[in-house]
Amino acid sequence: MASIEDQVTALYCFVDDTLTAYPDVLLWRHSPNAHPRFTDAEVIAVALLQGCLGVATLKEAYQYAWDNLRGAFPYLPTYKQWMARLHALPVCVGLLLRASVLQHAMPGRLYLMDSKPIPMCKPIRHGRVRLLSDEGAAFGKNSCGWFYGFKLHLLTHQDGTILSALLTSGNVNDRDPAVALSWSVQGGVTLADLGYPGKEIEALLEDEAGMLLITPRHAGSKGDERRTLISRLRERIETTFGALWRQFVDRVFSRSWNGLWNTVKLKLLFYNLRQVGILPA
Repeated sequence: MASIEDQVTALYCFVDDTLTAYPDVLLWRHSPNAHPRFTDAEVIAVALLQGCLGVATLKEAYQYAWDNLRGAFPYLPTYKQWMARLHALPVCVGLLLRASVLQHAMPGRLYLMDSKPIPMCKPIRHGRVRLLSDEGAAFGKNSCGWFYGFKLHLLTHQDGTILSALLTSGNVNDRDPAVALSWSVQGGVTLADLGYPGKEIEALLEDEAGMLLITPRHAGSKGDERRTLISRLRERIETTFGALWRQFVDRVFSRSWNGLWNTVKLKLLFYNLRQVGILPA
């Protein structure tokens, strides 16, 4: 297995090369410190170190870099300054996420669509929680019960690469973001579960995005071989969510929507970099 230093080097090279190719993205600063010694590429590389280490928080990743990688990051600022810099870069993180998709040819046009809760607290606190309620956090329900927070909606390729993602309130119906997710690709076939029912959404996806939606409902009753095939193909997205769960994607207790979404995108980015082979094995 590649060392942490090798992984951080690969992460930094990808981030720096991508941001250098799009210089306009880095022109967001309007101050005398428009060219800080600690670059944006280094800020993001330290954040992605969380995935390499398999730790639950960004603070643990920062602390590891502070304690062990000062030679690689000699101008590493304080934790508070680093976090402020990181959450000022959502556009850069989004660009990198899109660039990670372009690293893979992804043959075929079979896609998978699903959602995952991003809770803001444990169920025991549902009676008094108000975190981010003014920024969209709400109560929702899935097969595991009630949760308070947001929903992460994904469209993935059949091989697991994440193509597009949206973060919505927890009470948003899975069907509502389906068209926006599908705009990231040029038509094809999407497999989804029974949370995307109805001829209305099927017609909308076909008209707006050239996407054919297939759910288990199209394959008849339980026990039908076609229904079993659809379920087996859809297991790939469950594997994707499992990998994101191991990166603590559903344990991001941020104090702002921007911080939450930026942190989630970093986890999606790290997953994709592993998926397309940019990170050494």
